[in-house]
Amino acid sequence: MLSELWKWFSSPTSVVDATAVTCTMRISTQRLGLTWLVSAACFASSQAFTLQRPLVYKLRLQNSFQSASSIDDNSCNIRPSQTLLASSSSSSHDNDSLPPVPSEWQGQVLQQLKSIIDPDLGTDIVTLGFVQNLQLDELDRTVSFNVELTTPACPVKQQFQDDCVRLVESLEWIQTANVTMTAQASFQQTEASGMAQIGAIVAVSSCKGGVGKSTTAVNLAFSLQALGANVGILDADVYGPSLPTMVTPDDDIVRFVGRQIAPLQRNGVRLMSFGYVNEGSAVMRGPMVTQLLDQFLAVTNWGSLDYLILDMPPGTGDIQLTLTQRLNITAAVIVTTPQELSFVDVVRGVEMFDSVNVPAVAVVENMAYYESPAPRVNRDELKQALAAKLQTYGLELNGGSTVDRLSEELVDVVQETVKNGEREQVRIFGAGHSERLSKEYGIEHTFAVPLVDQIAYNGDHGVPFVLEYPDSSQAKVYKDLAQAIVGEVAKVKFAGSQRPTVDFDKEGNLLTVDDETMTPATLRRGCRCAACVEEMTGRQILNPSTIPESIKPLNMRPTGNYALSVDWSDGHRSLYPYRQIRSMLETKEVARDKISL
Repeated sequence: MLSELWKWFSSPTSVVDATAVTCTMRISTQRLGLTWLVSAACFASSQAFTLQRPLVYKLRLQNSFQSASSIDDNSCNIRPSQTLLASSSSSSHDNDSLPPVPSEWQGQVLQQLKSIIDPDLGTDIVTLGFVQNLQLDELDRTVSFNVELTTPACPVKQQFQDDCVRLVESLEWIQTANVTMTAQASFQQTEASGMAQIGAIVAVSSCKGGVGKSTTAVNLAFSLQALGANVGILDADVYGPSLPTMVTPDDDIVRFVGRQIAPLQRNGVRLMSFGYVNEGSAVMRGPMVTQLLDQFLAVTNWGSLDYLILDMPPGTGDIQLTLTQRLNITAAVIVTTPQELSFVDVVRGVEMFDSVNVPAVAVVENMAYYESPAPRVNRDELKQALAAKLQTYGLELNGGSTVDRLSEELVDVVQETVKNGEREQVRIFGAGHSERLSKEYGIEHTFAVPLVDQIAYNGDHGVPFVLEYPDSSQAKVYKDLAQAIVGEVAKVKFAGSQRPTVDFDKEGNLLTVDDETMTPATLRRGCRCAACVEEMTGRQILNPSTIPESIKPLNMRPTGNYALSVDWSDGHRSLYPYRQIRSMLETKEVARDKISL
C-alpha cells in the first residue's frame, strides 16, 4: 500500500506545501478498494495547519524526490530533505517572476500549435481539430492538452509531441507543457456486425498466386502493430488458406463472444482463417464459397481494431468483387513480382479496385532481387598466406611471433570488411516496374522485398519474420510499407479525394483542371506511355508536331486515386498521373511569367 502511495506522491502532478517539513500518511481500506488520505502538518509563520489533496500550495515534484526523502515502512513517514525545501522555494519564486497570464491565453497557445503541419493531410493540427481539452493551471503555470491523432500508429507521433512541448513552453508566461497523445476512434460502415469497430480495412491482393501475397499481409500486420496499432488479419482465401501455416497462434482455444467467435491471437494480433476452423481447404463451387464467406464474416467478432488486414484470394473474379462490396475496404496493396507479365497483373488489380472505388495505394514487388552472400573466408588458409607474404619482407622477429600476431590482426580486418561490405543485388527476374508504375499510374509507394530464404523459412514455421528479426534490413522494408499505409489511409479517411476535377469544354476546345486550363493537344503531347516514350532511356518517341491542335478527348475517367485515363480522337489511350498534369500546368504558368517579363 505504501508503494502505491509513494508512486502517487512522487508523480509529476502531485503537489505539496512549499514549507512542509513533515508529511504523515494514513492508509485505510474500504470494500471497493484501497483509499488513502494525505495530510500535511505544515508550519508557516509559526502557525500549523492541515491540508488534504489537492493541496493549496502546489509544487511539481518531478525529479525532486530523487535522493530527497526517506521512507520508514513502520511509521509510514516521509521526511523531505533540505534539497526538496530549497527546490520548493526556488520554484515559487520562478513562477512569481513570470509575466501575467494573458486574457486570451488559449488563442496564444493555439497560434503556436498552428505551425505543426500533418504531413499526410497537409493541414495544421489546430485546423484539423487534433488539439483538445486545453487547460491551464495558473498556480504552477502548466498548460495541458491532448493531441488526438488519426491513428495510434502515426509514425510522427513522437515528433508531434516534442514540437508541441517546445512551441508551448516558448511562451514566456508558461512554465511547463503537458501533452498527451491520443487517437481518434473511427469505425468503418460495414454490413458485417462483427466488424463494426474496425477503423480501416486494408486489402492485400494479387492477380495470381505464388507471388508472396500472404507473406506480405502477415508482415505488414505485425509491422503496423509495432507502430502502436491494434491489428487483425483475415485470411479470406478459403481455397488455399495460408494463415494457419504462416502464423502459429498463442493457443488454439476457440472462445465465444455471445453467438460469435473471437479471433485467435499471436502477440496481440488477432487472427482468423478458414484453416483455423476447418482442416485443409474448401472444395466447392464459387456460389458456395461466396455464401461461406458471408457466414464467416458474420460469425467473427473482431472487437475494436485500428486496421484489419484482408488477405485476399488471388485473382479478380466474383469472390474478390463480393468481398469489396460486402466490406467497406479503405485501401488496397497490390503484391507482384518484377517480371513483365506481372506488370499486366498490377494493371488488372488497379482497375478492379478502381471499379469498386477502392484506391490502390501501394505496390510491393516481392522477390525483387537476390543479395549475393558474403564470400566465405577460410581463416587458416588466409592466415598462412598472409604469414608467408609478411615473411618475404623479413618480418621474422621474436621467433615468428610478430608475423603470427600481424597475420591474426589482418585476418580479423579482412573478415570484418567482408562481413560489413555491401552485397550485390542480383535481379533475377528483371529490373522491376516501380518507376513505370510511378510515371504511368502515379503510385508513389512501391517497395522492393528481396528474395531471402529466412523469410520463407519463418513463413513455413509459423513465426512472422518481422517478429524474429525486427532490426533487419528486410524488416525495415515492411516497416516503411506500414508507415506508408498509415499515411495513405489517413488521407483517404480524413482528407477525402485529392483528385483534381478535369472537364472538357467542347466549344472552346479546352481542358479545365480545377481552375486552370490547357489545350487537349498539350496534354496529348505529354503522354509518357511505352508507345510515346522509351522506357529505359526516357527518350521521346512521339513527335509532338504530329499531334494536331484539333485533337479531342473522347472519354476521360479516373484510374485509381492517382491517375487519369484518356481516350483520344486519334485512337490512342493515355494514362496521366495527376502530379504530371499539375506539373504541366505549373510549367505553363512559369512560361507565361517569363513572357510577361
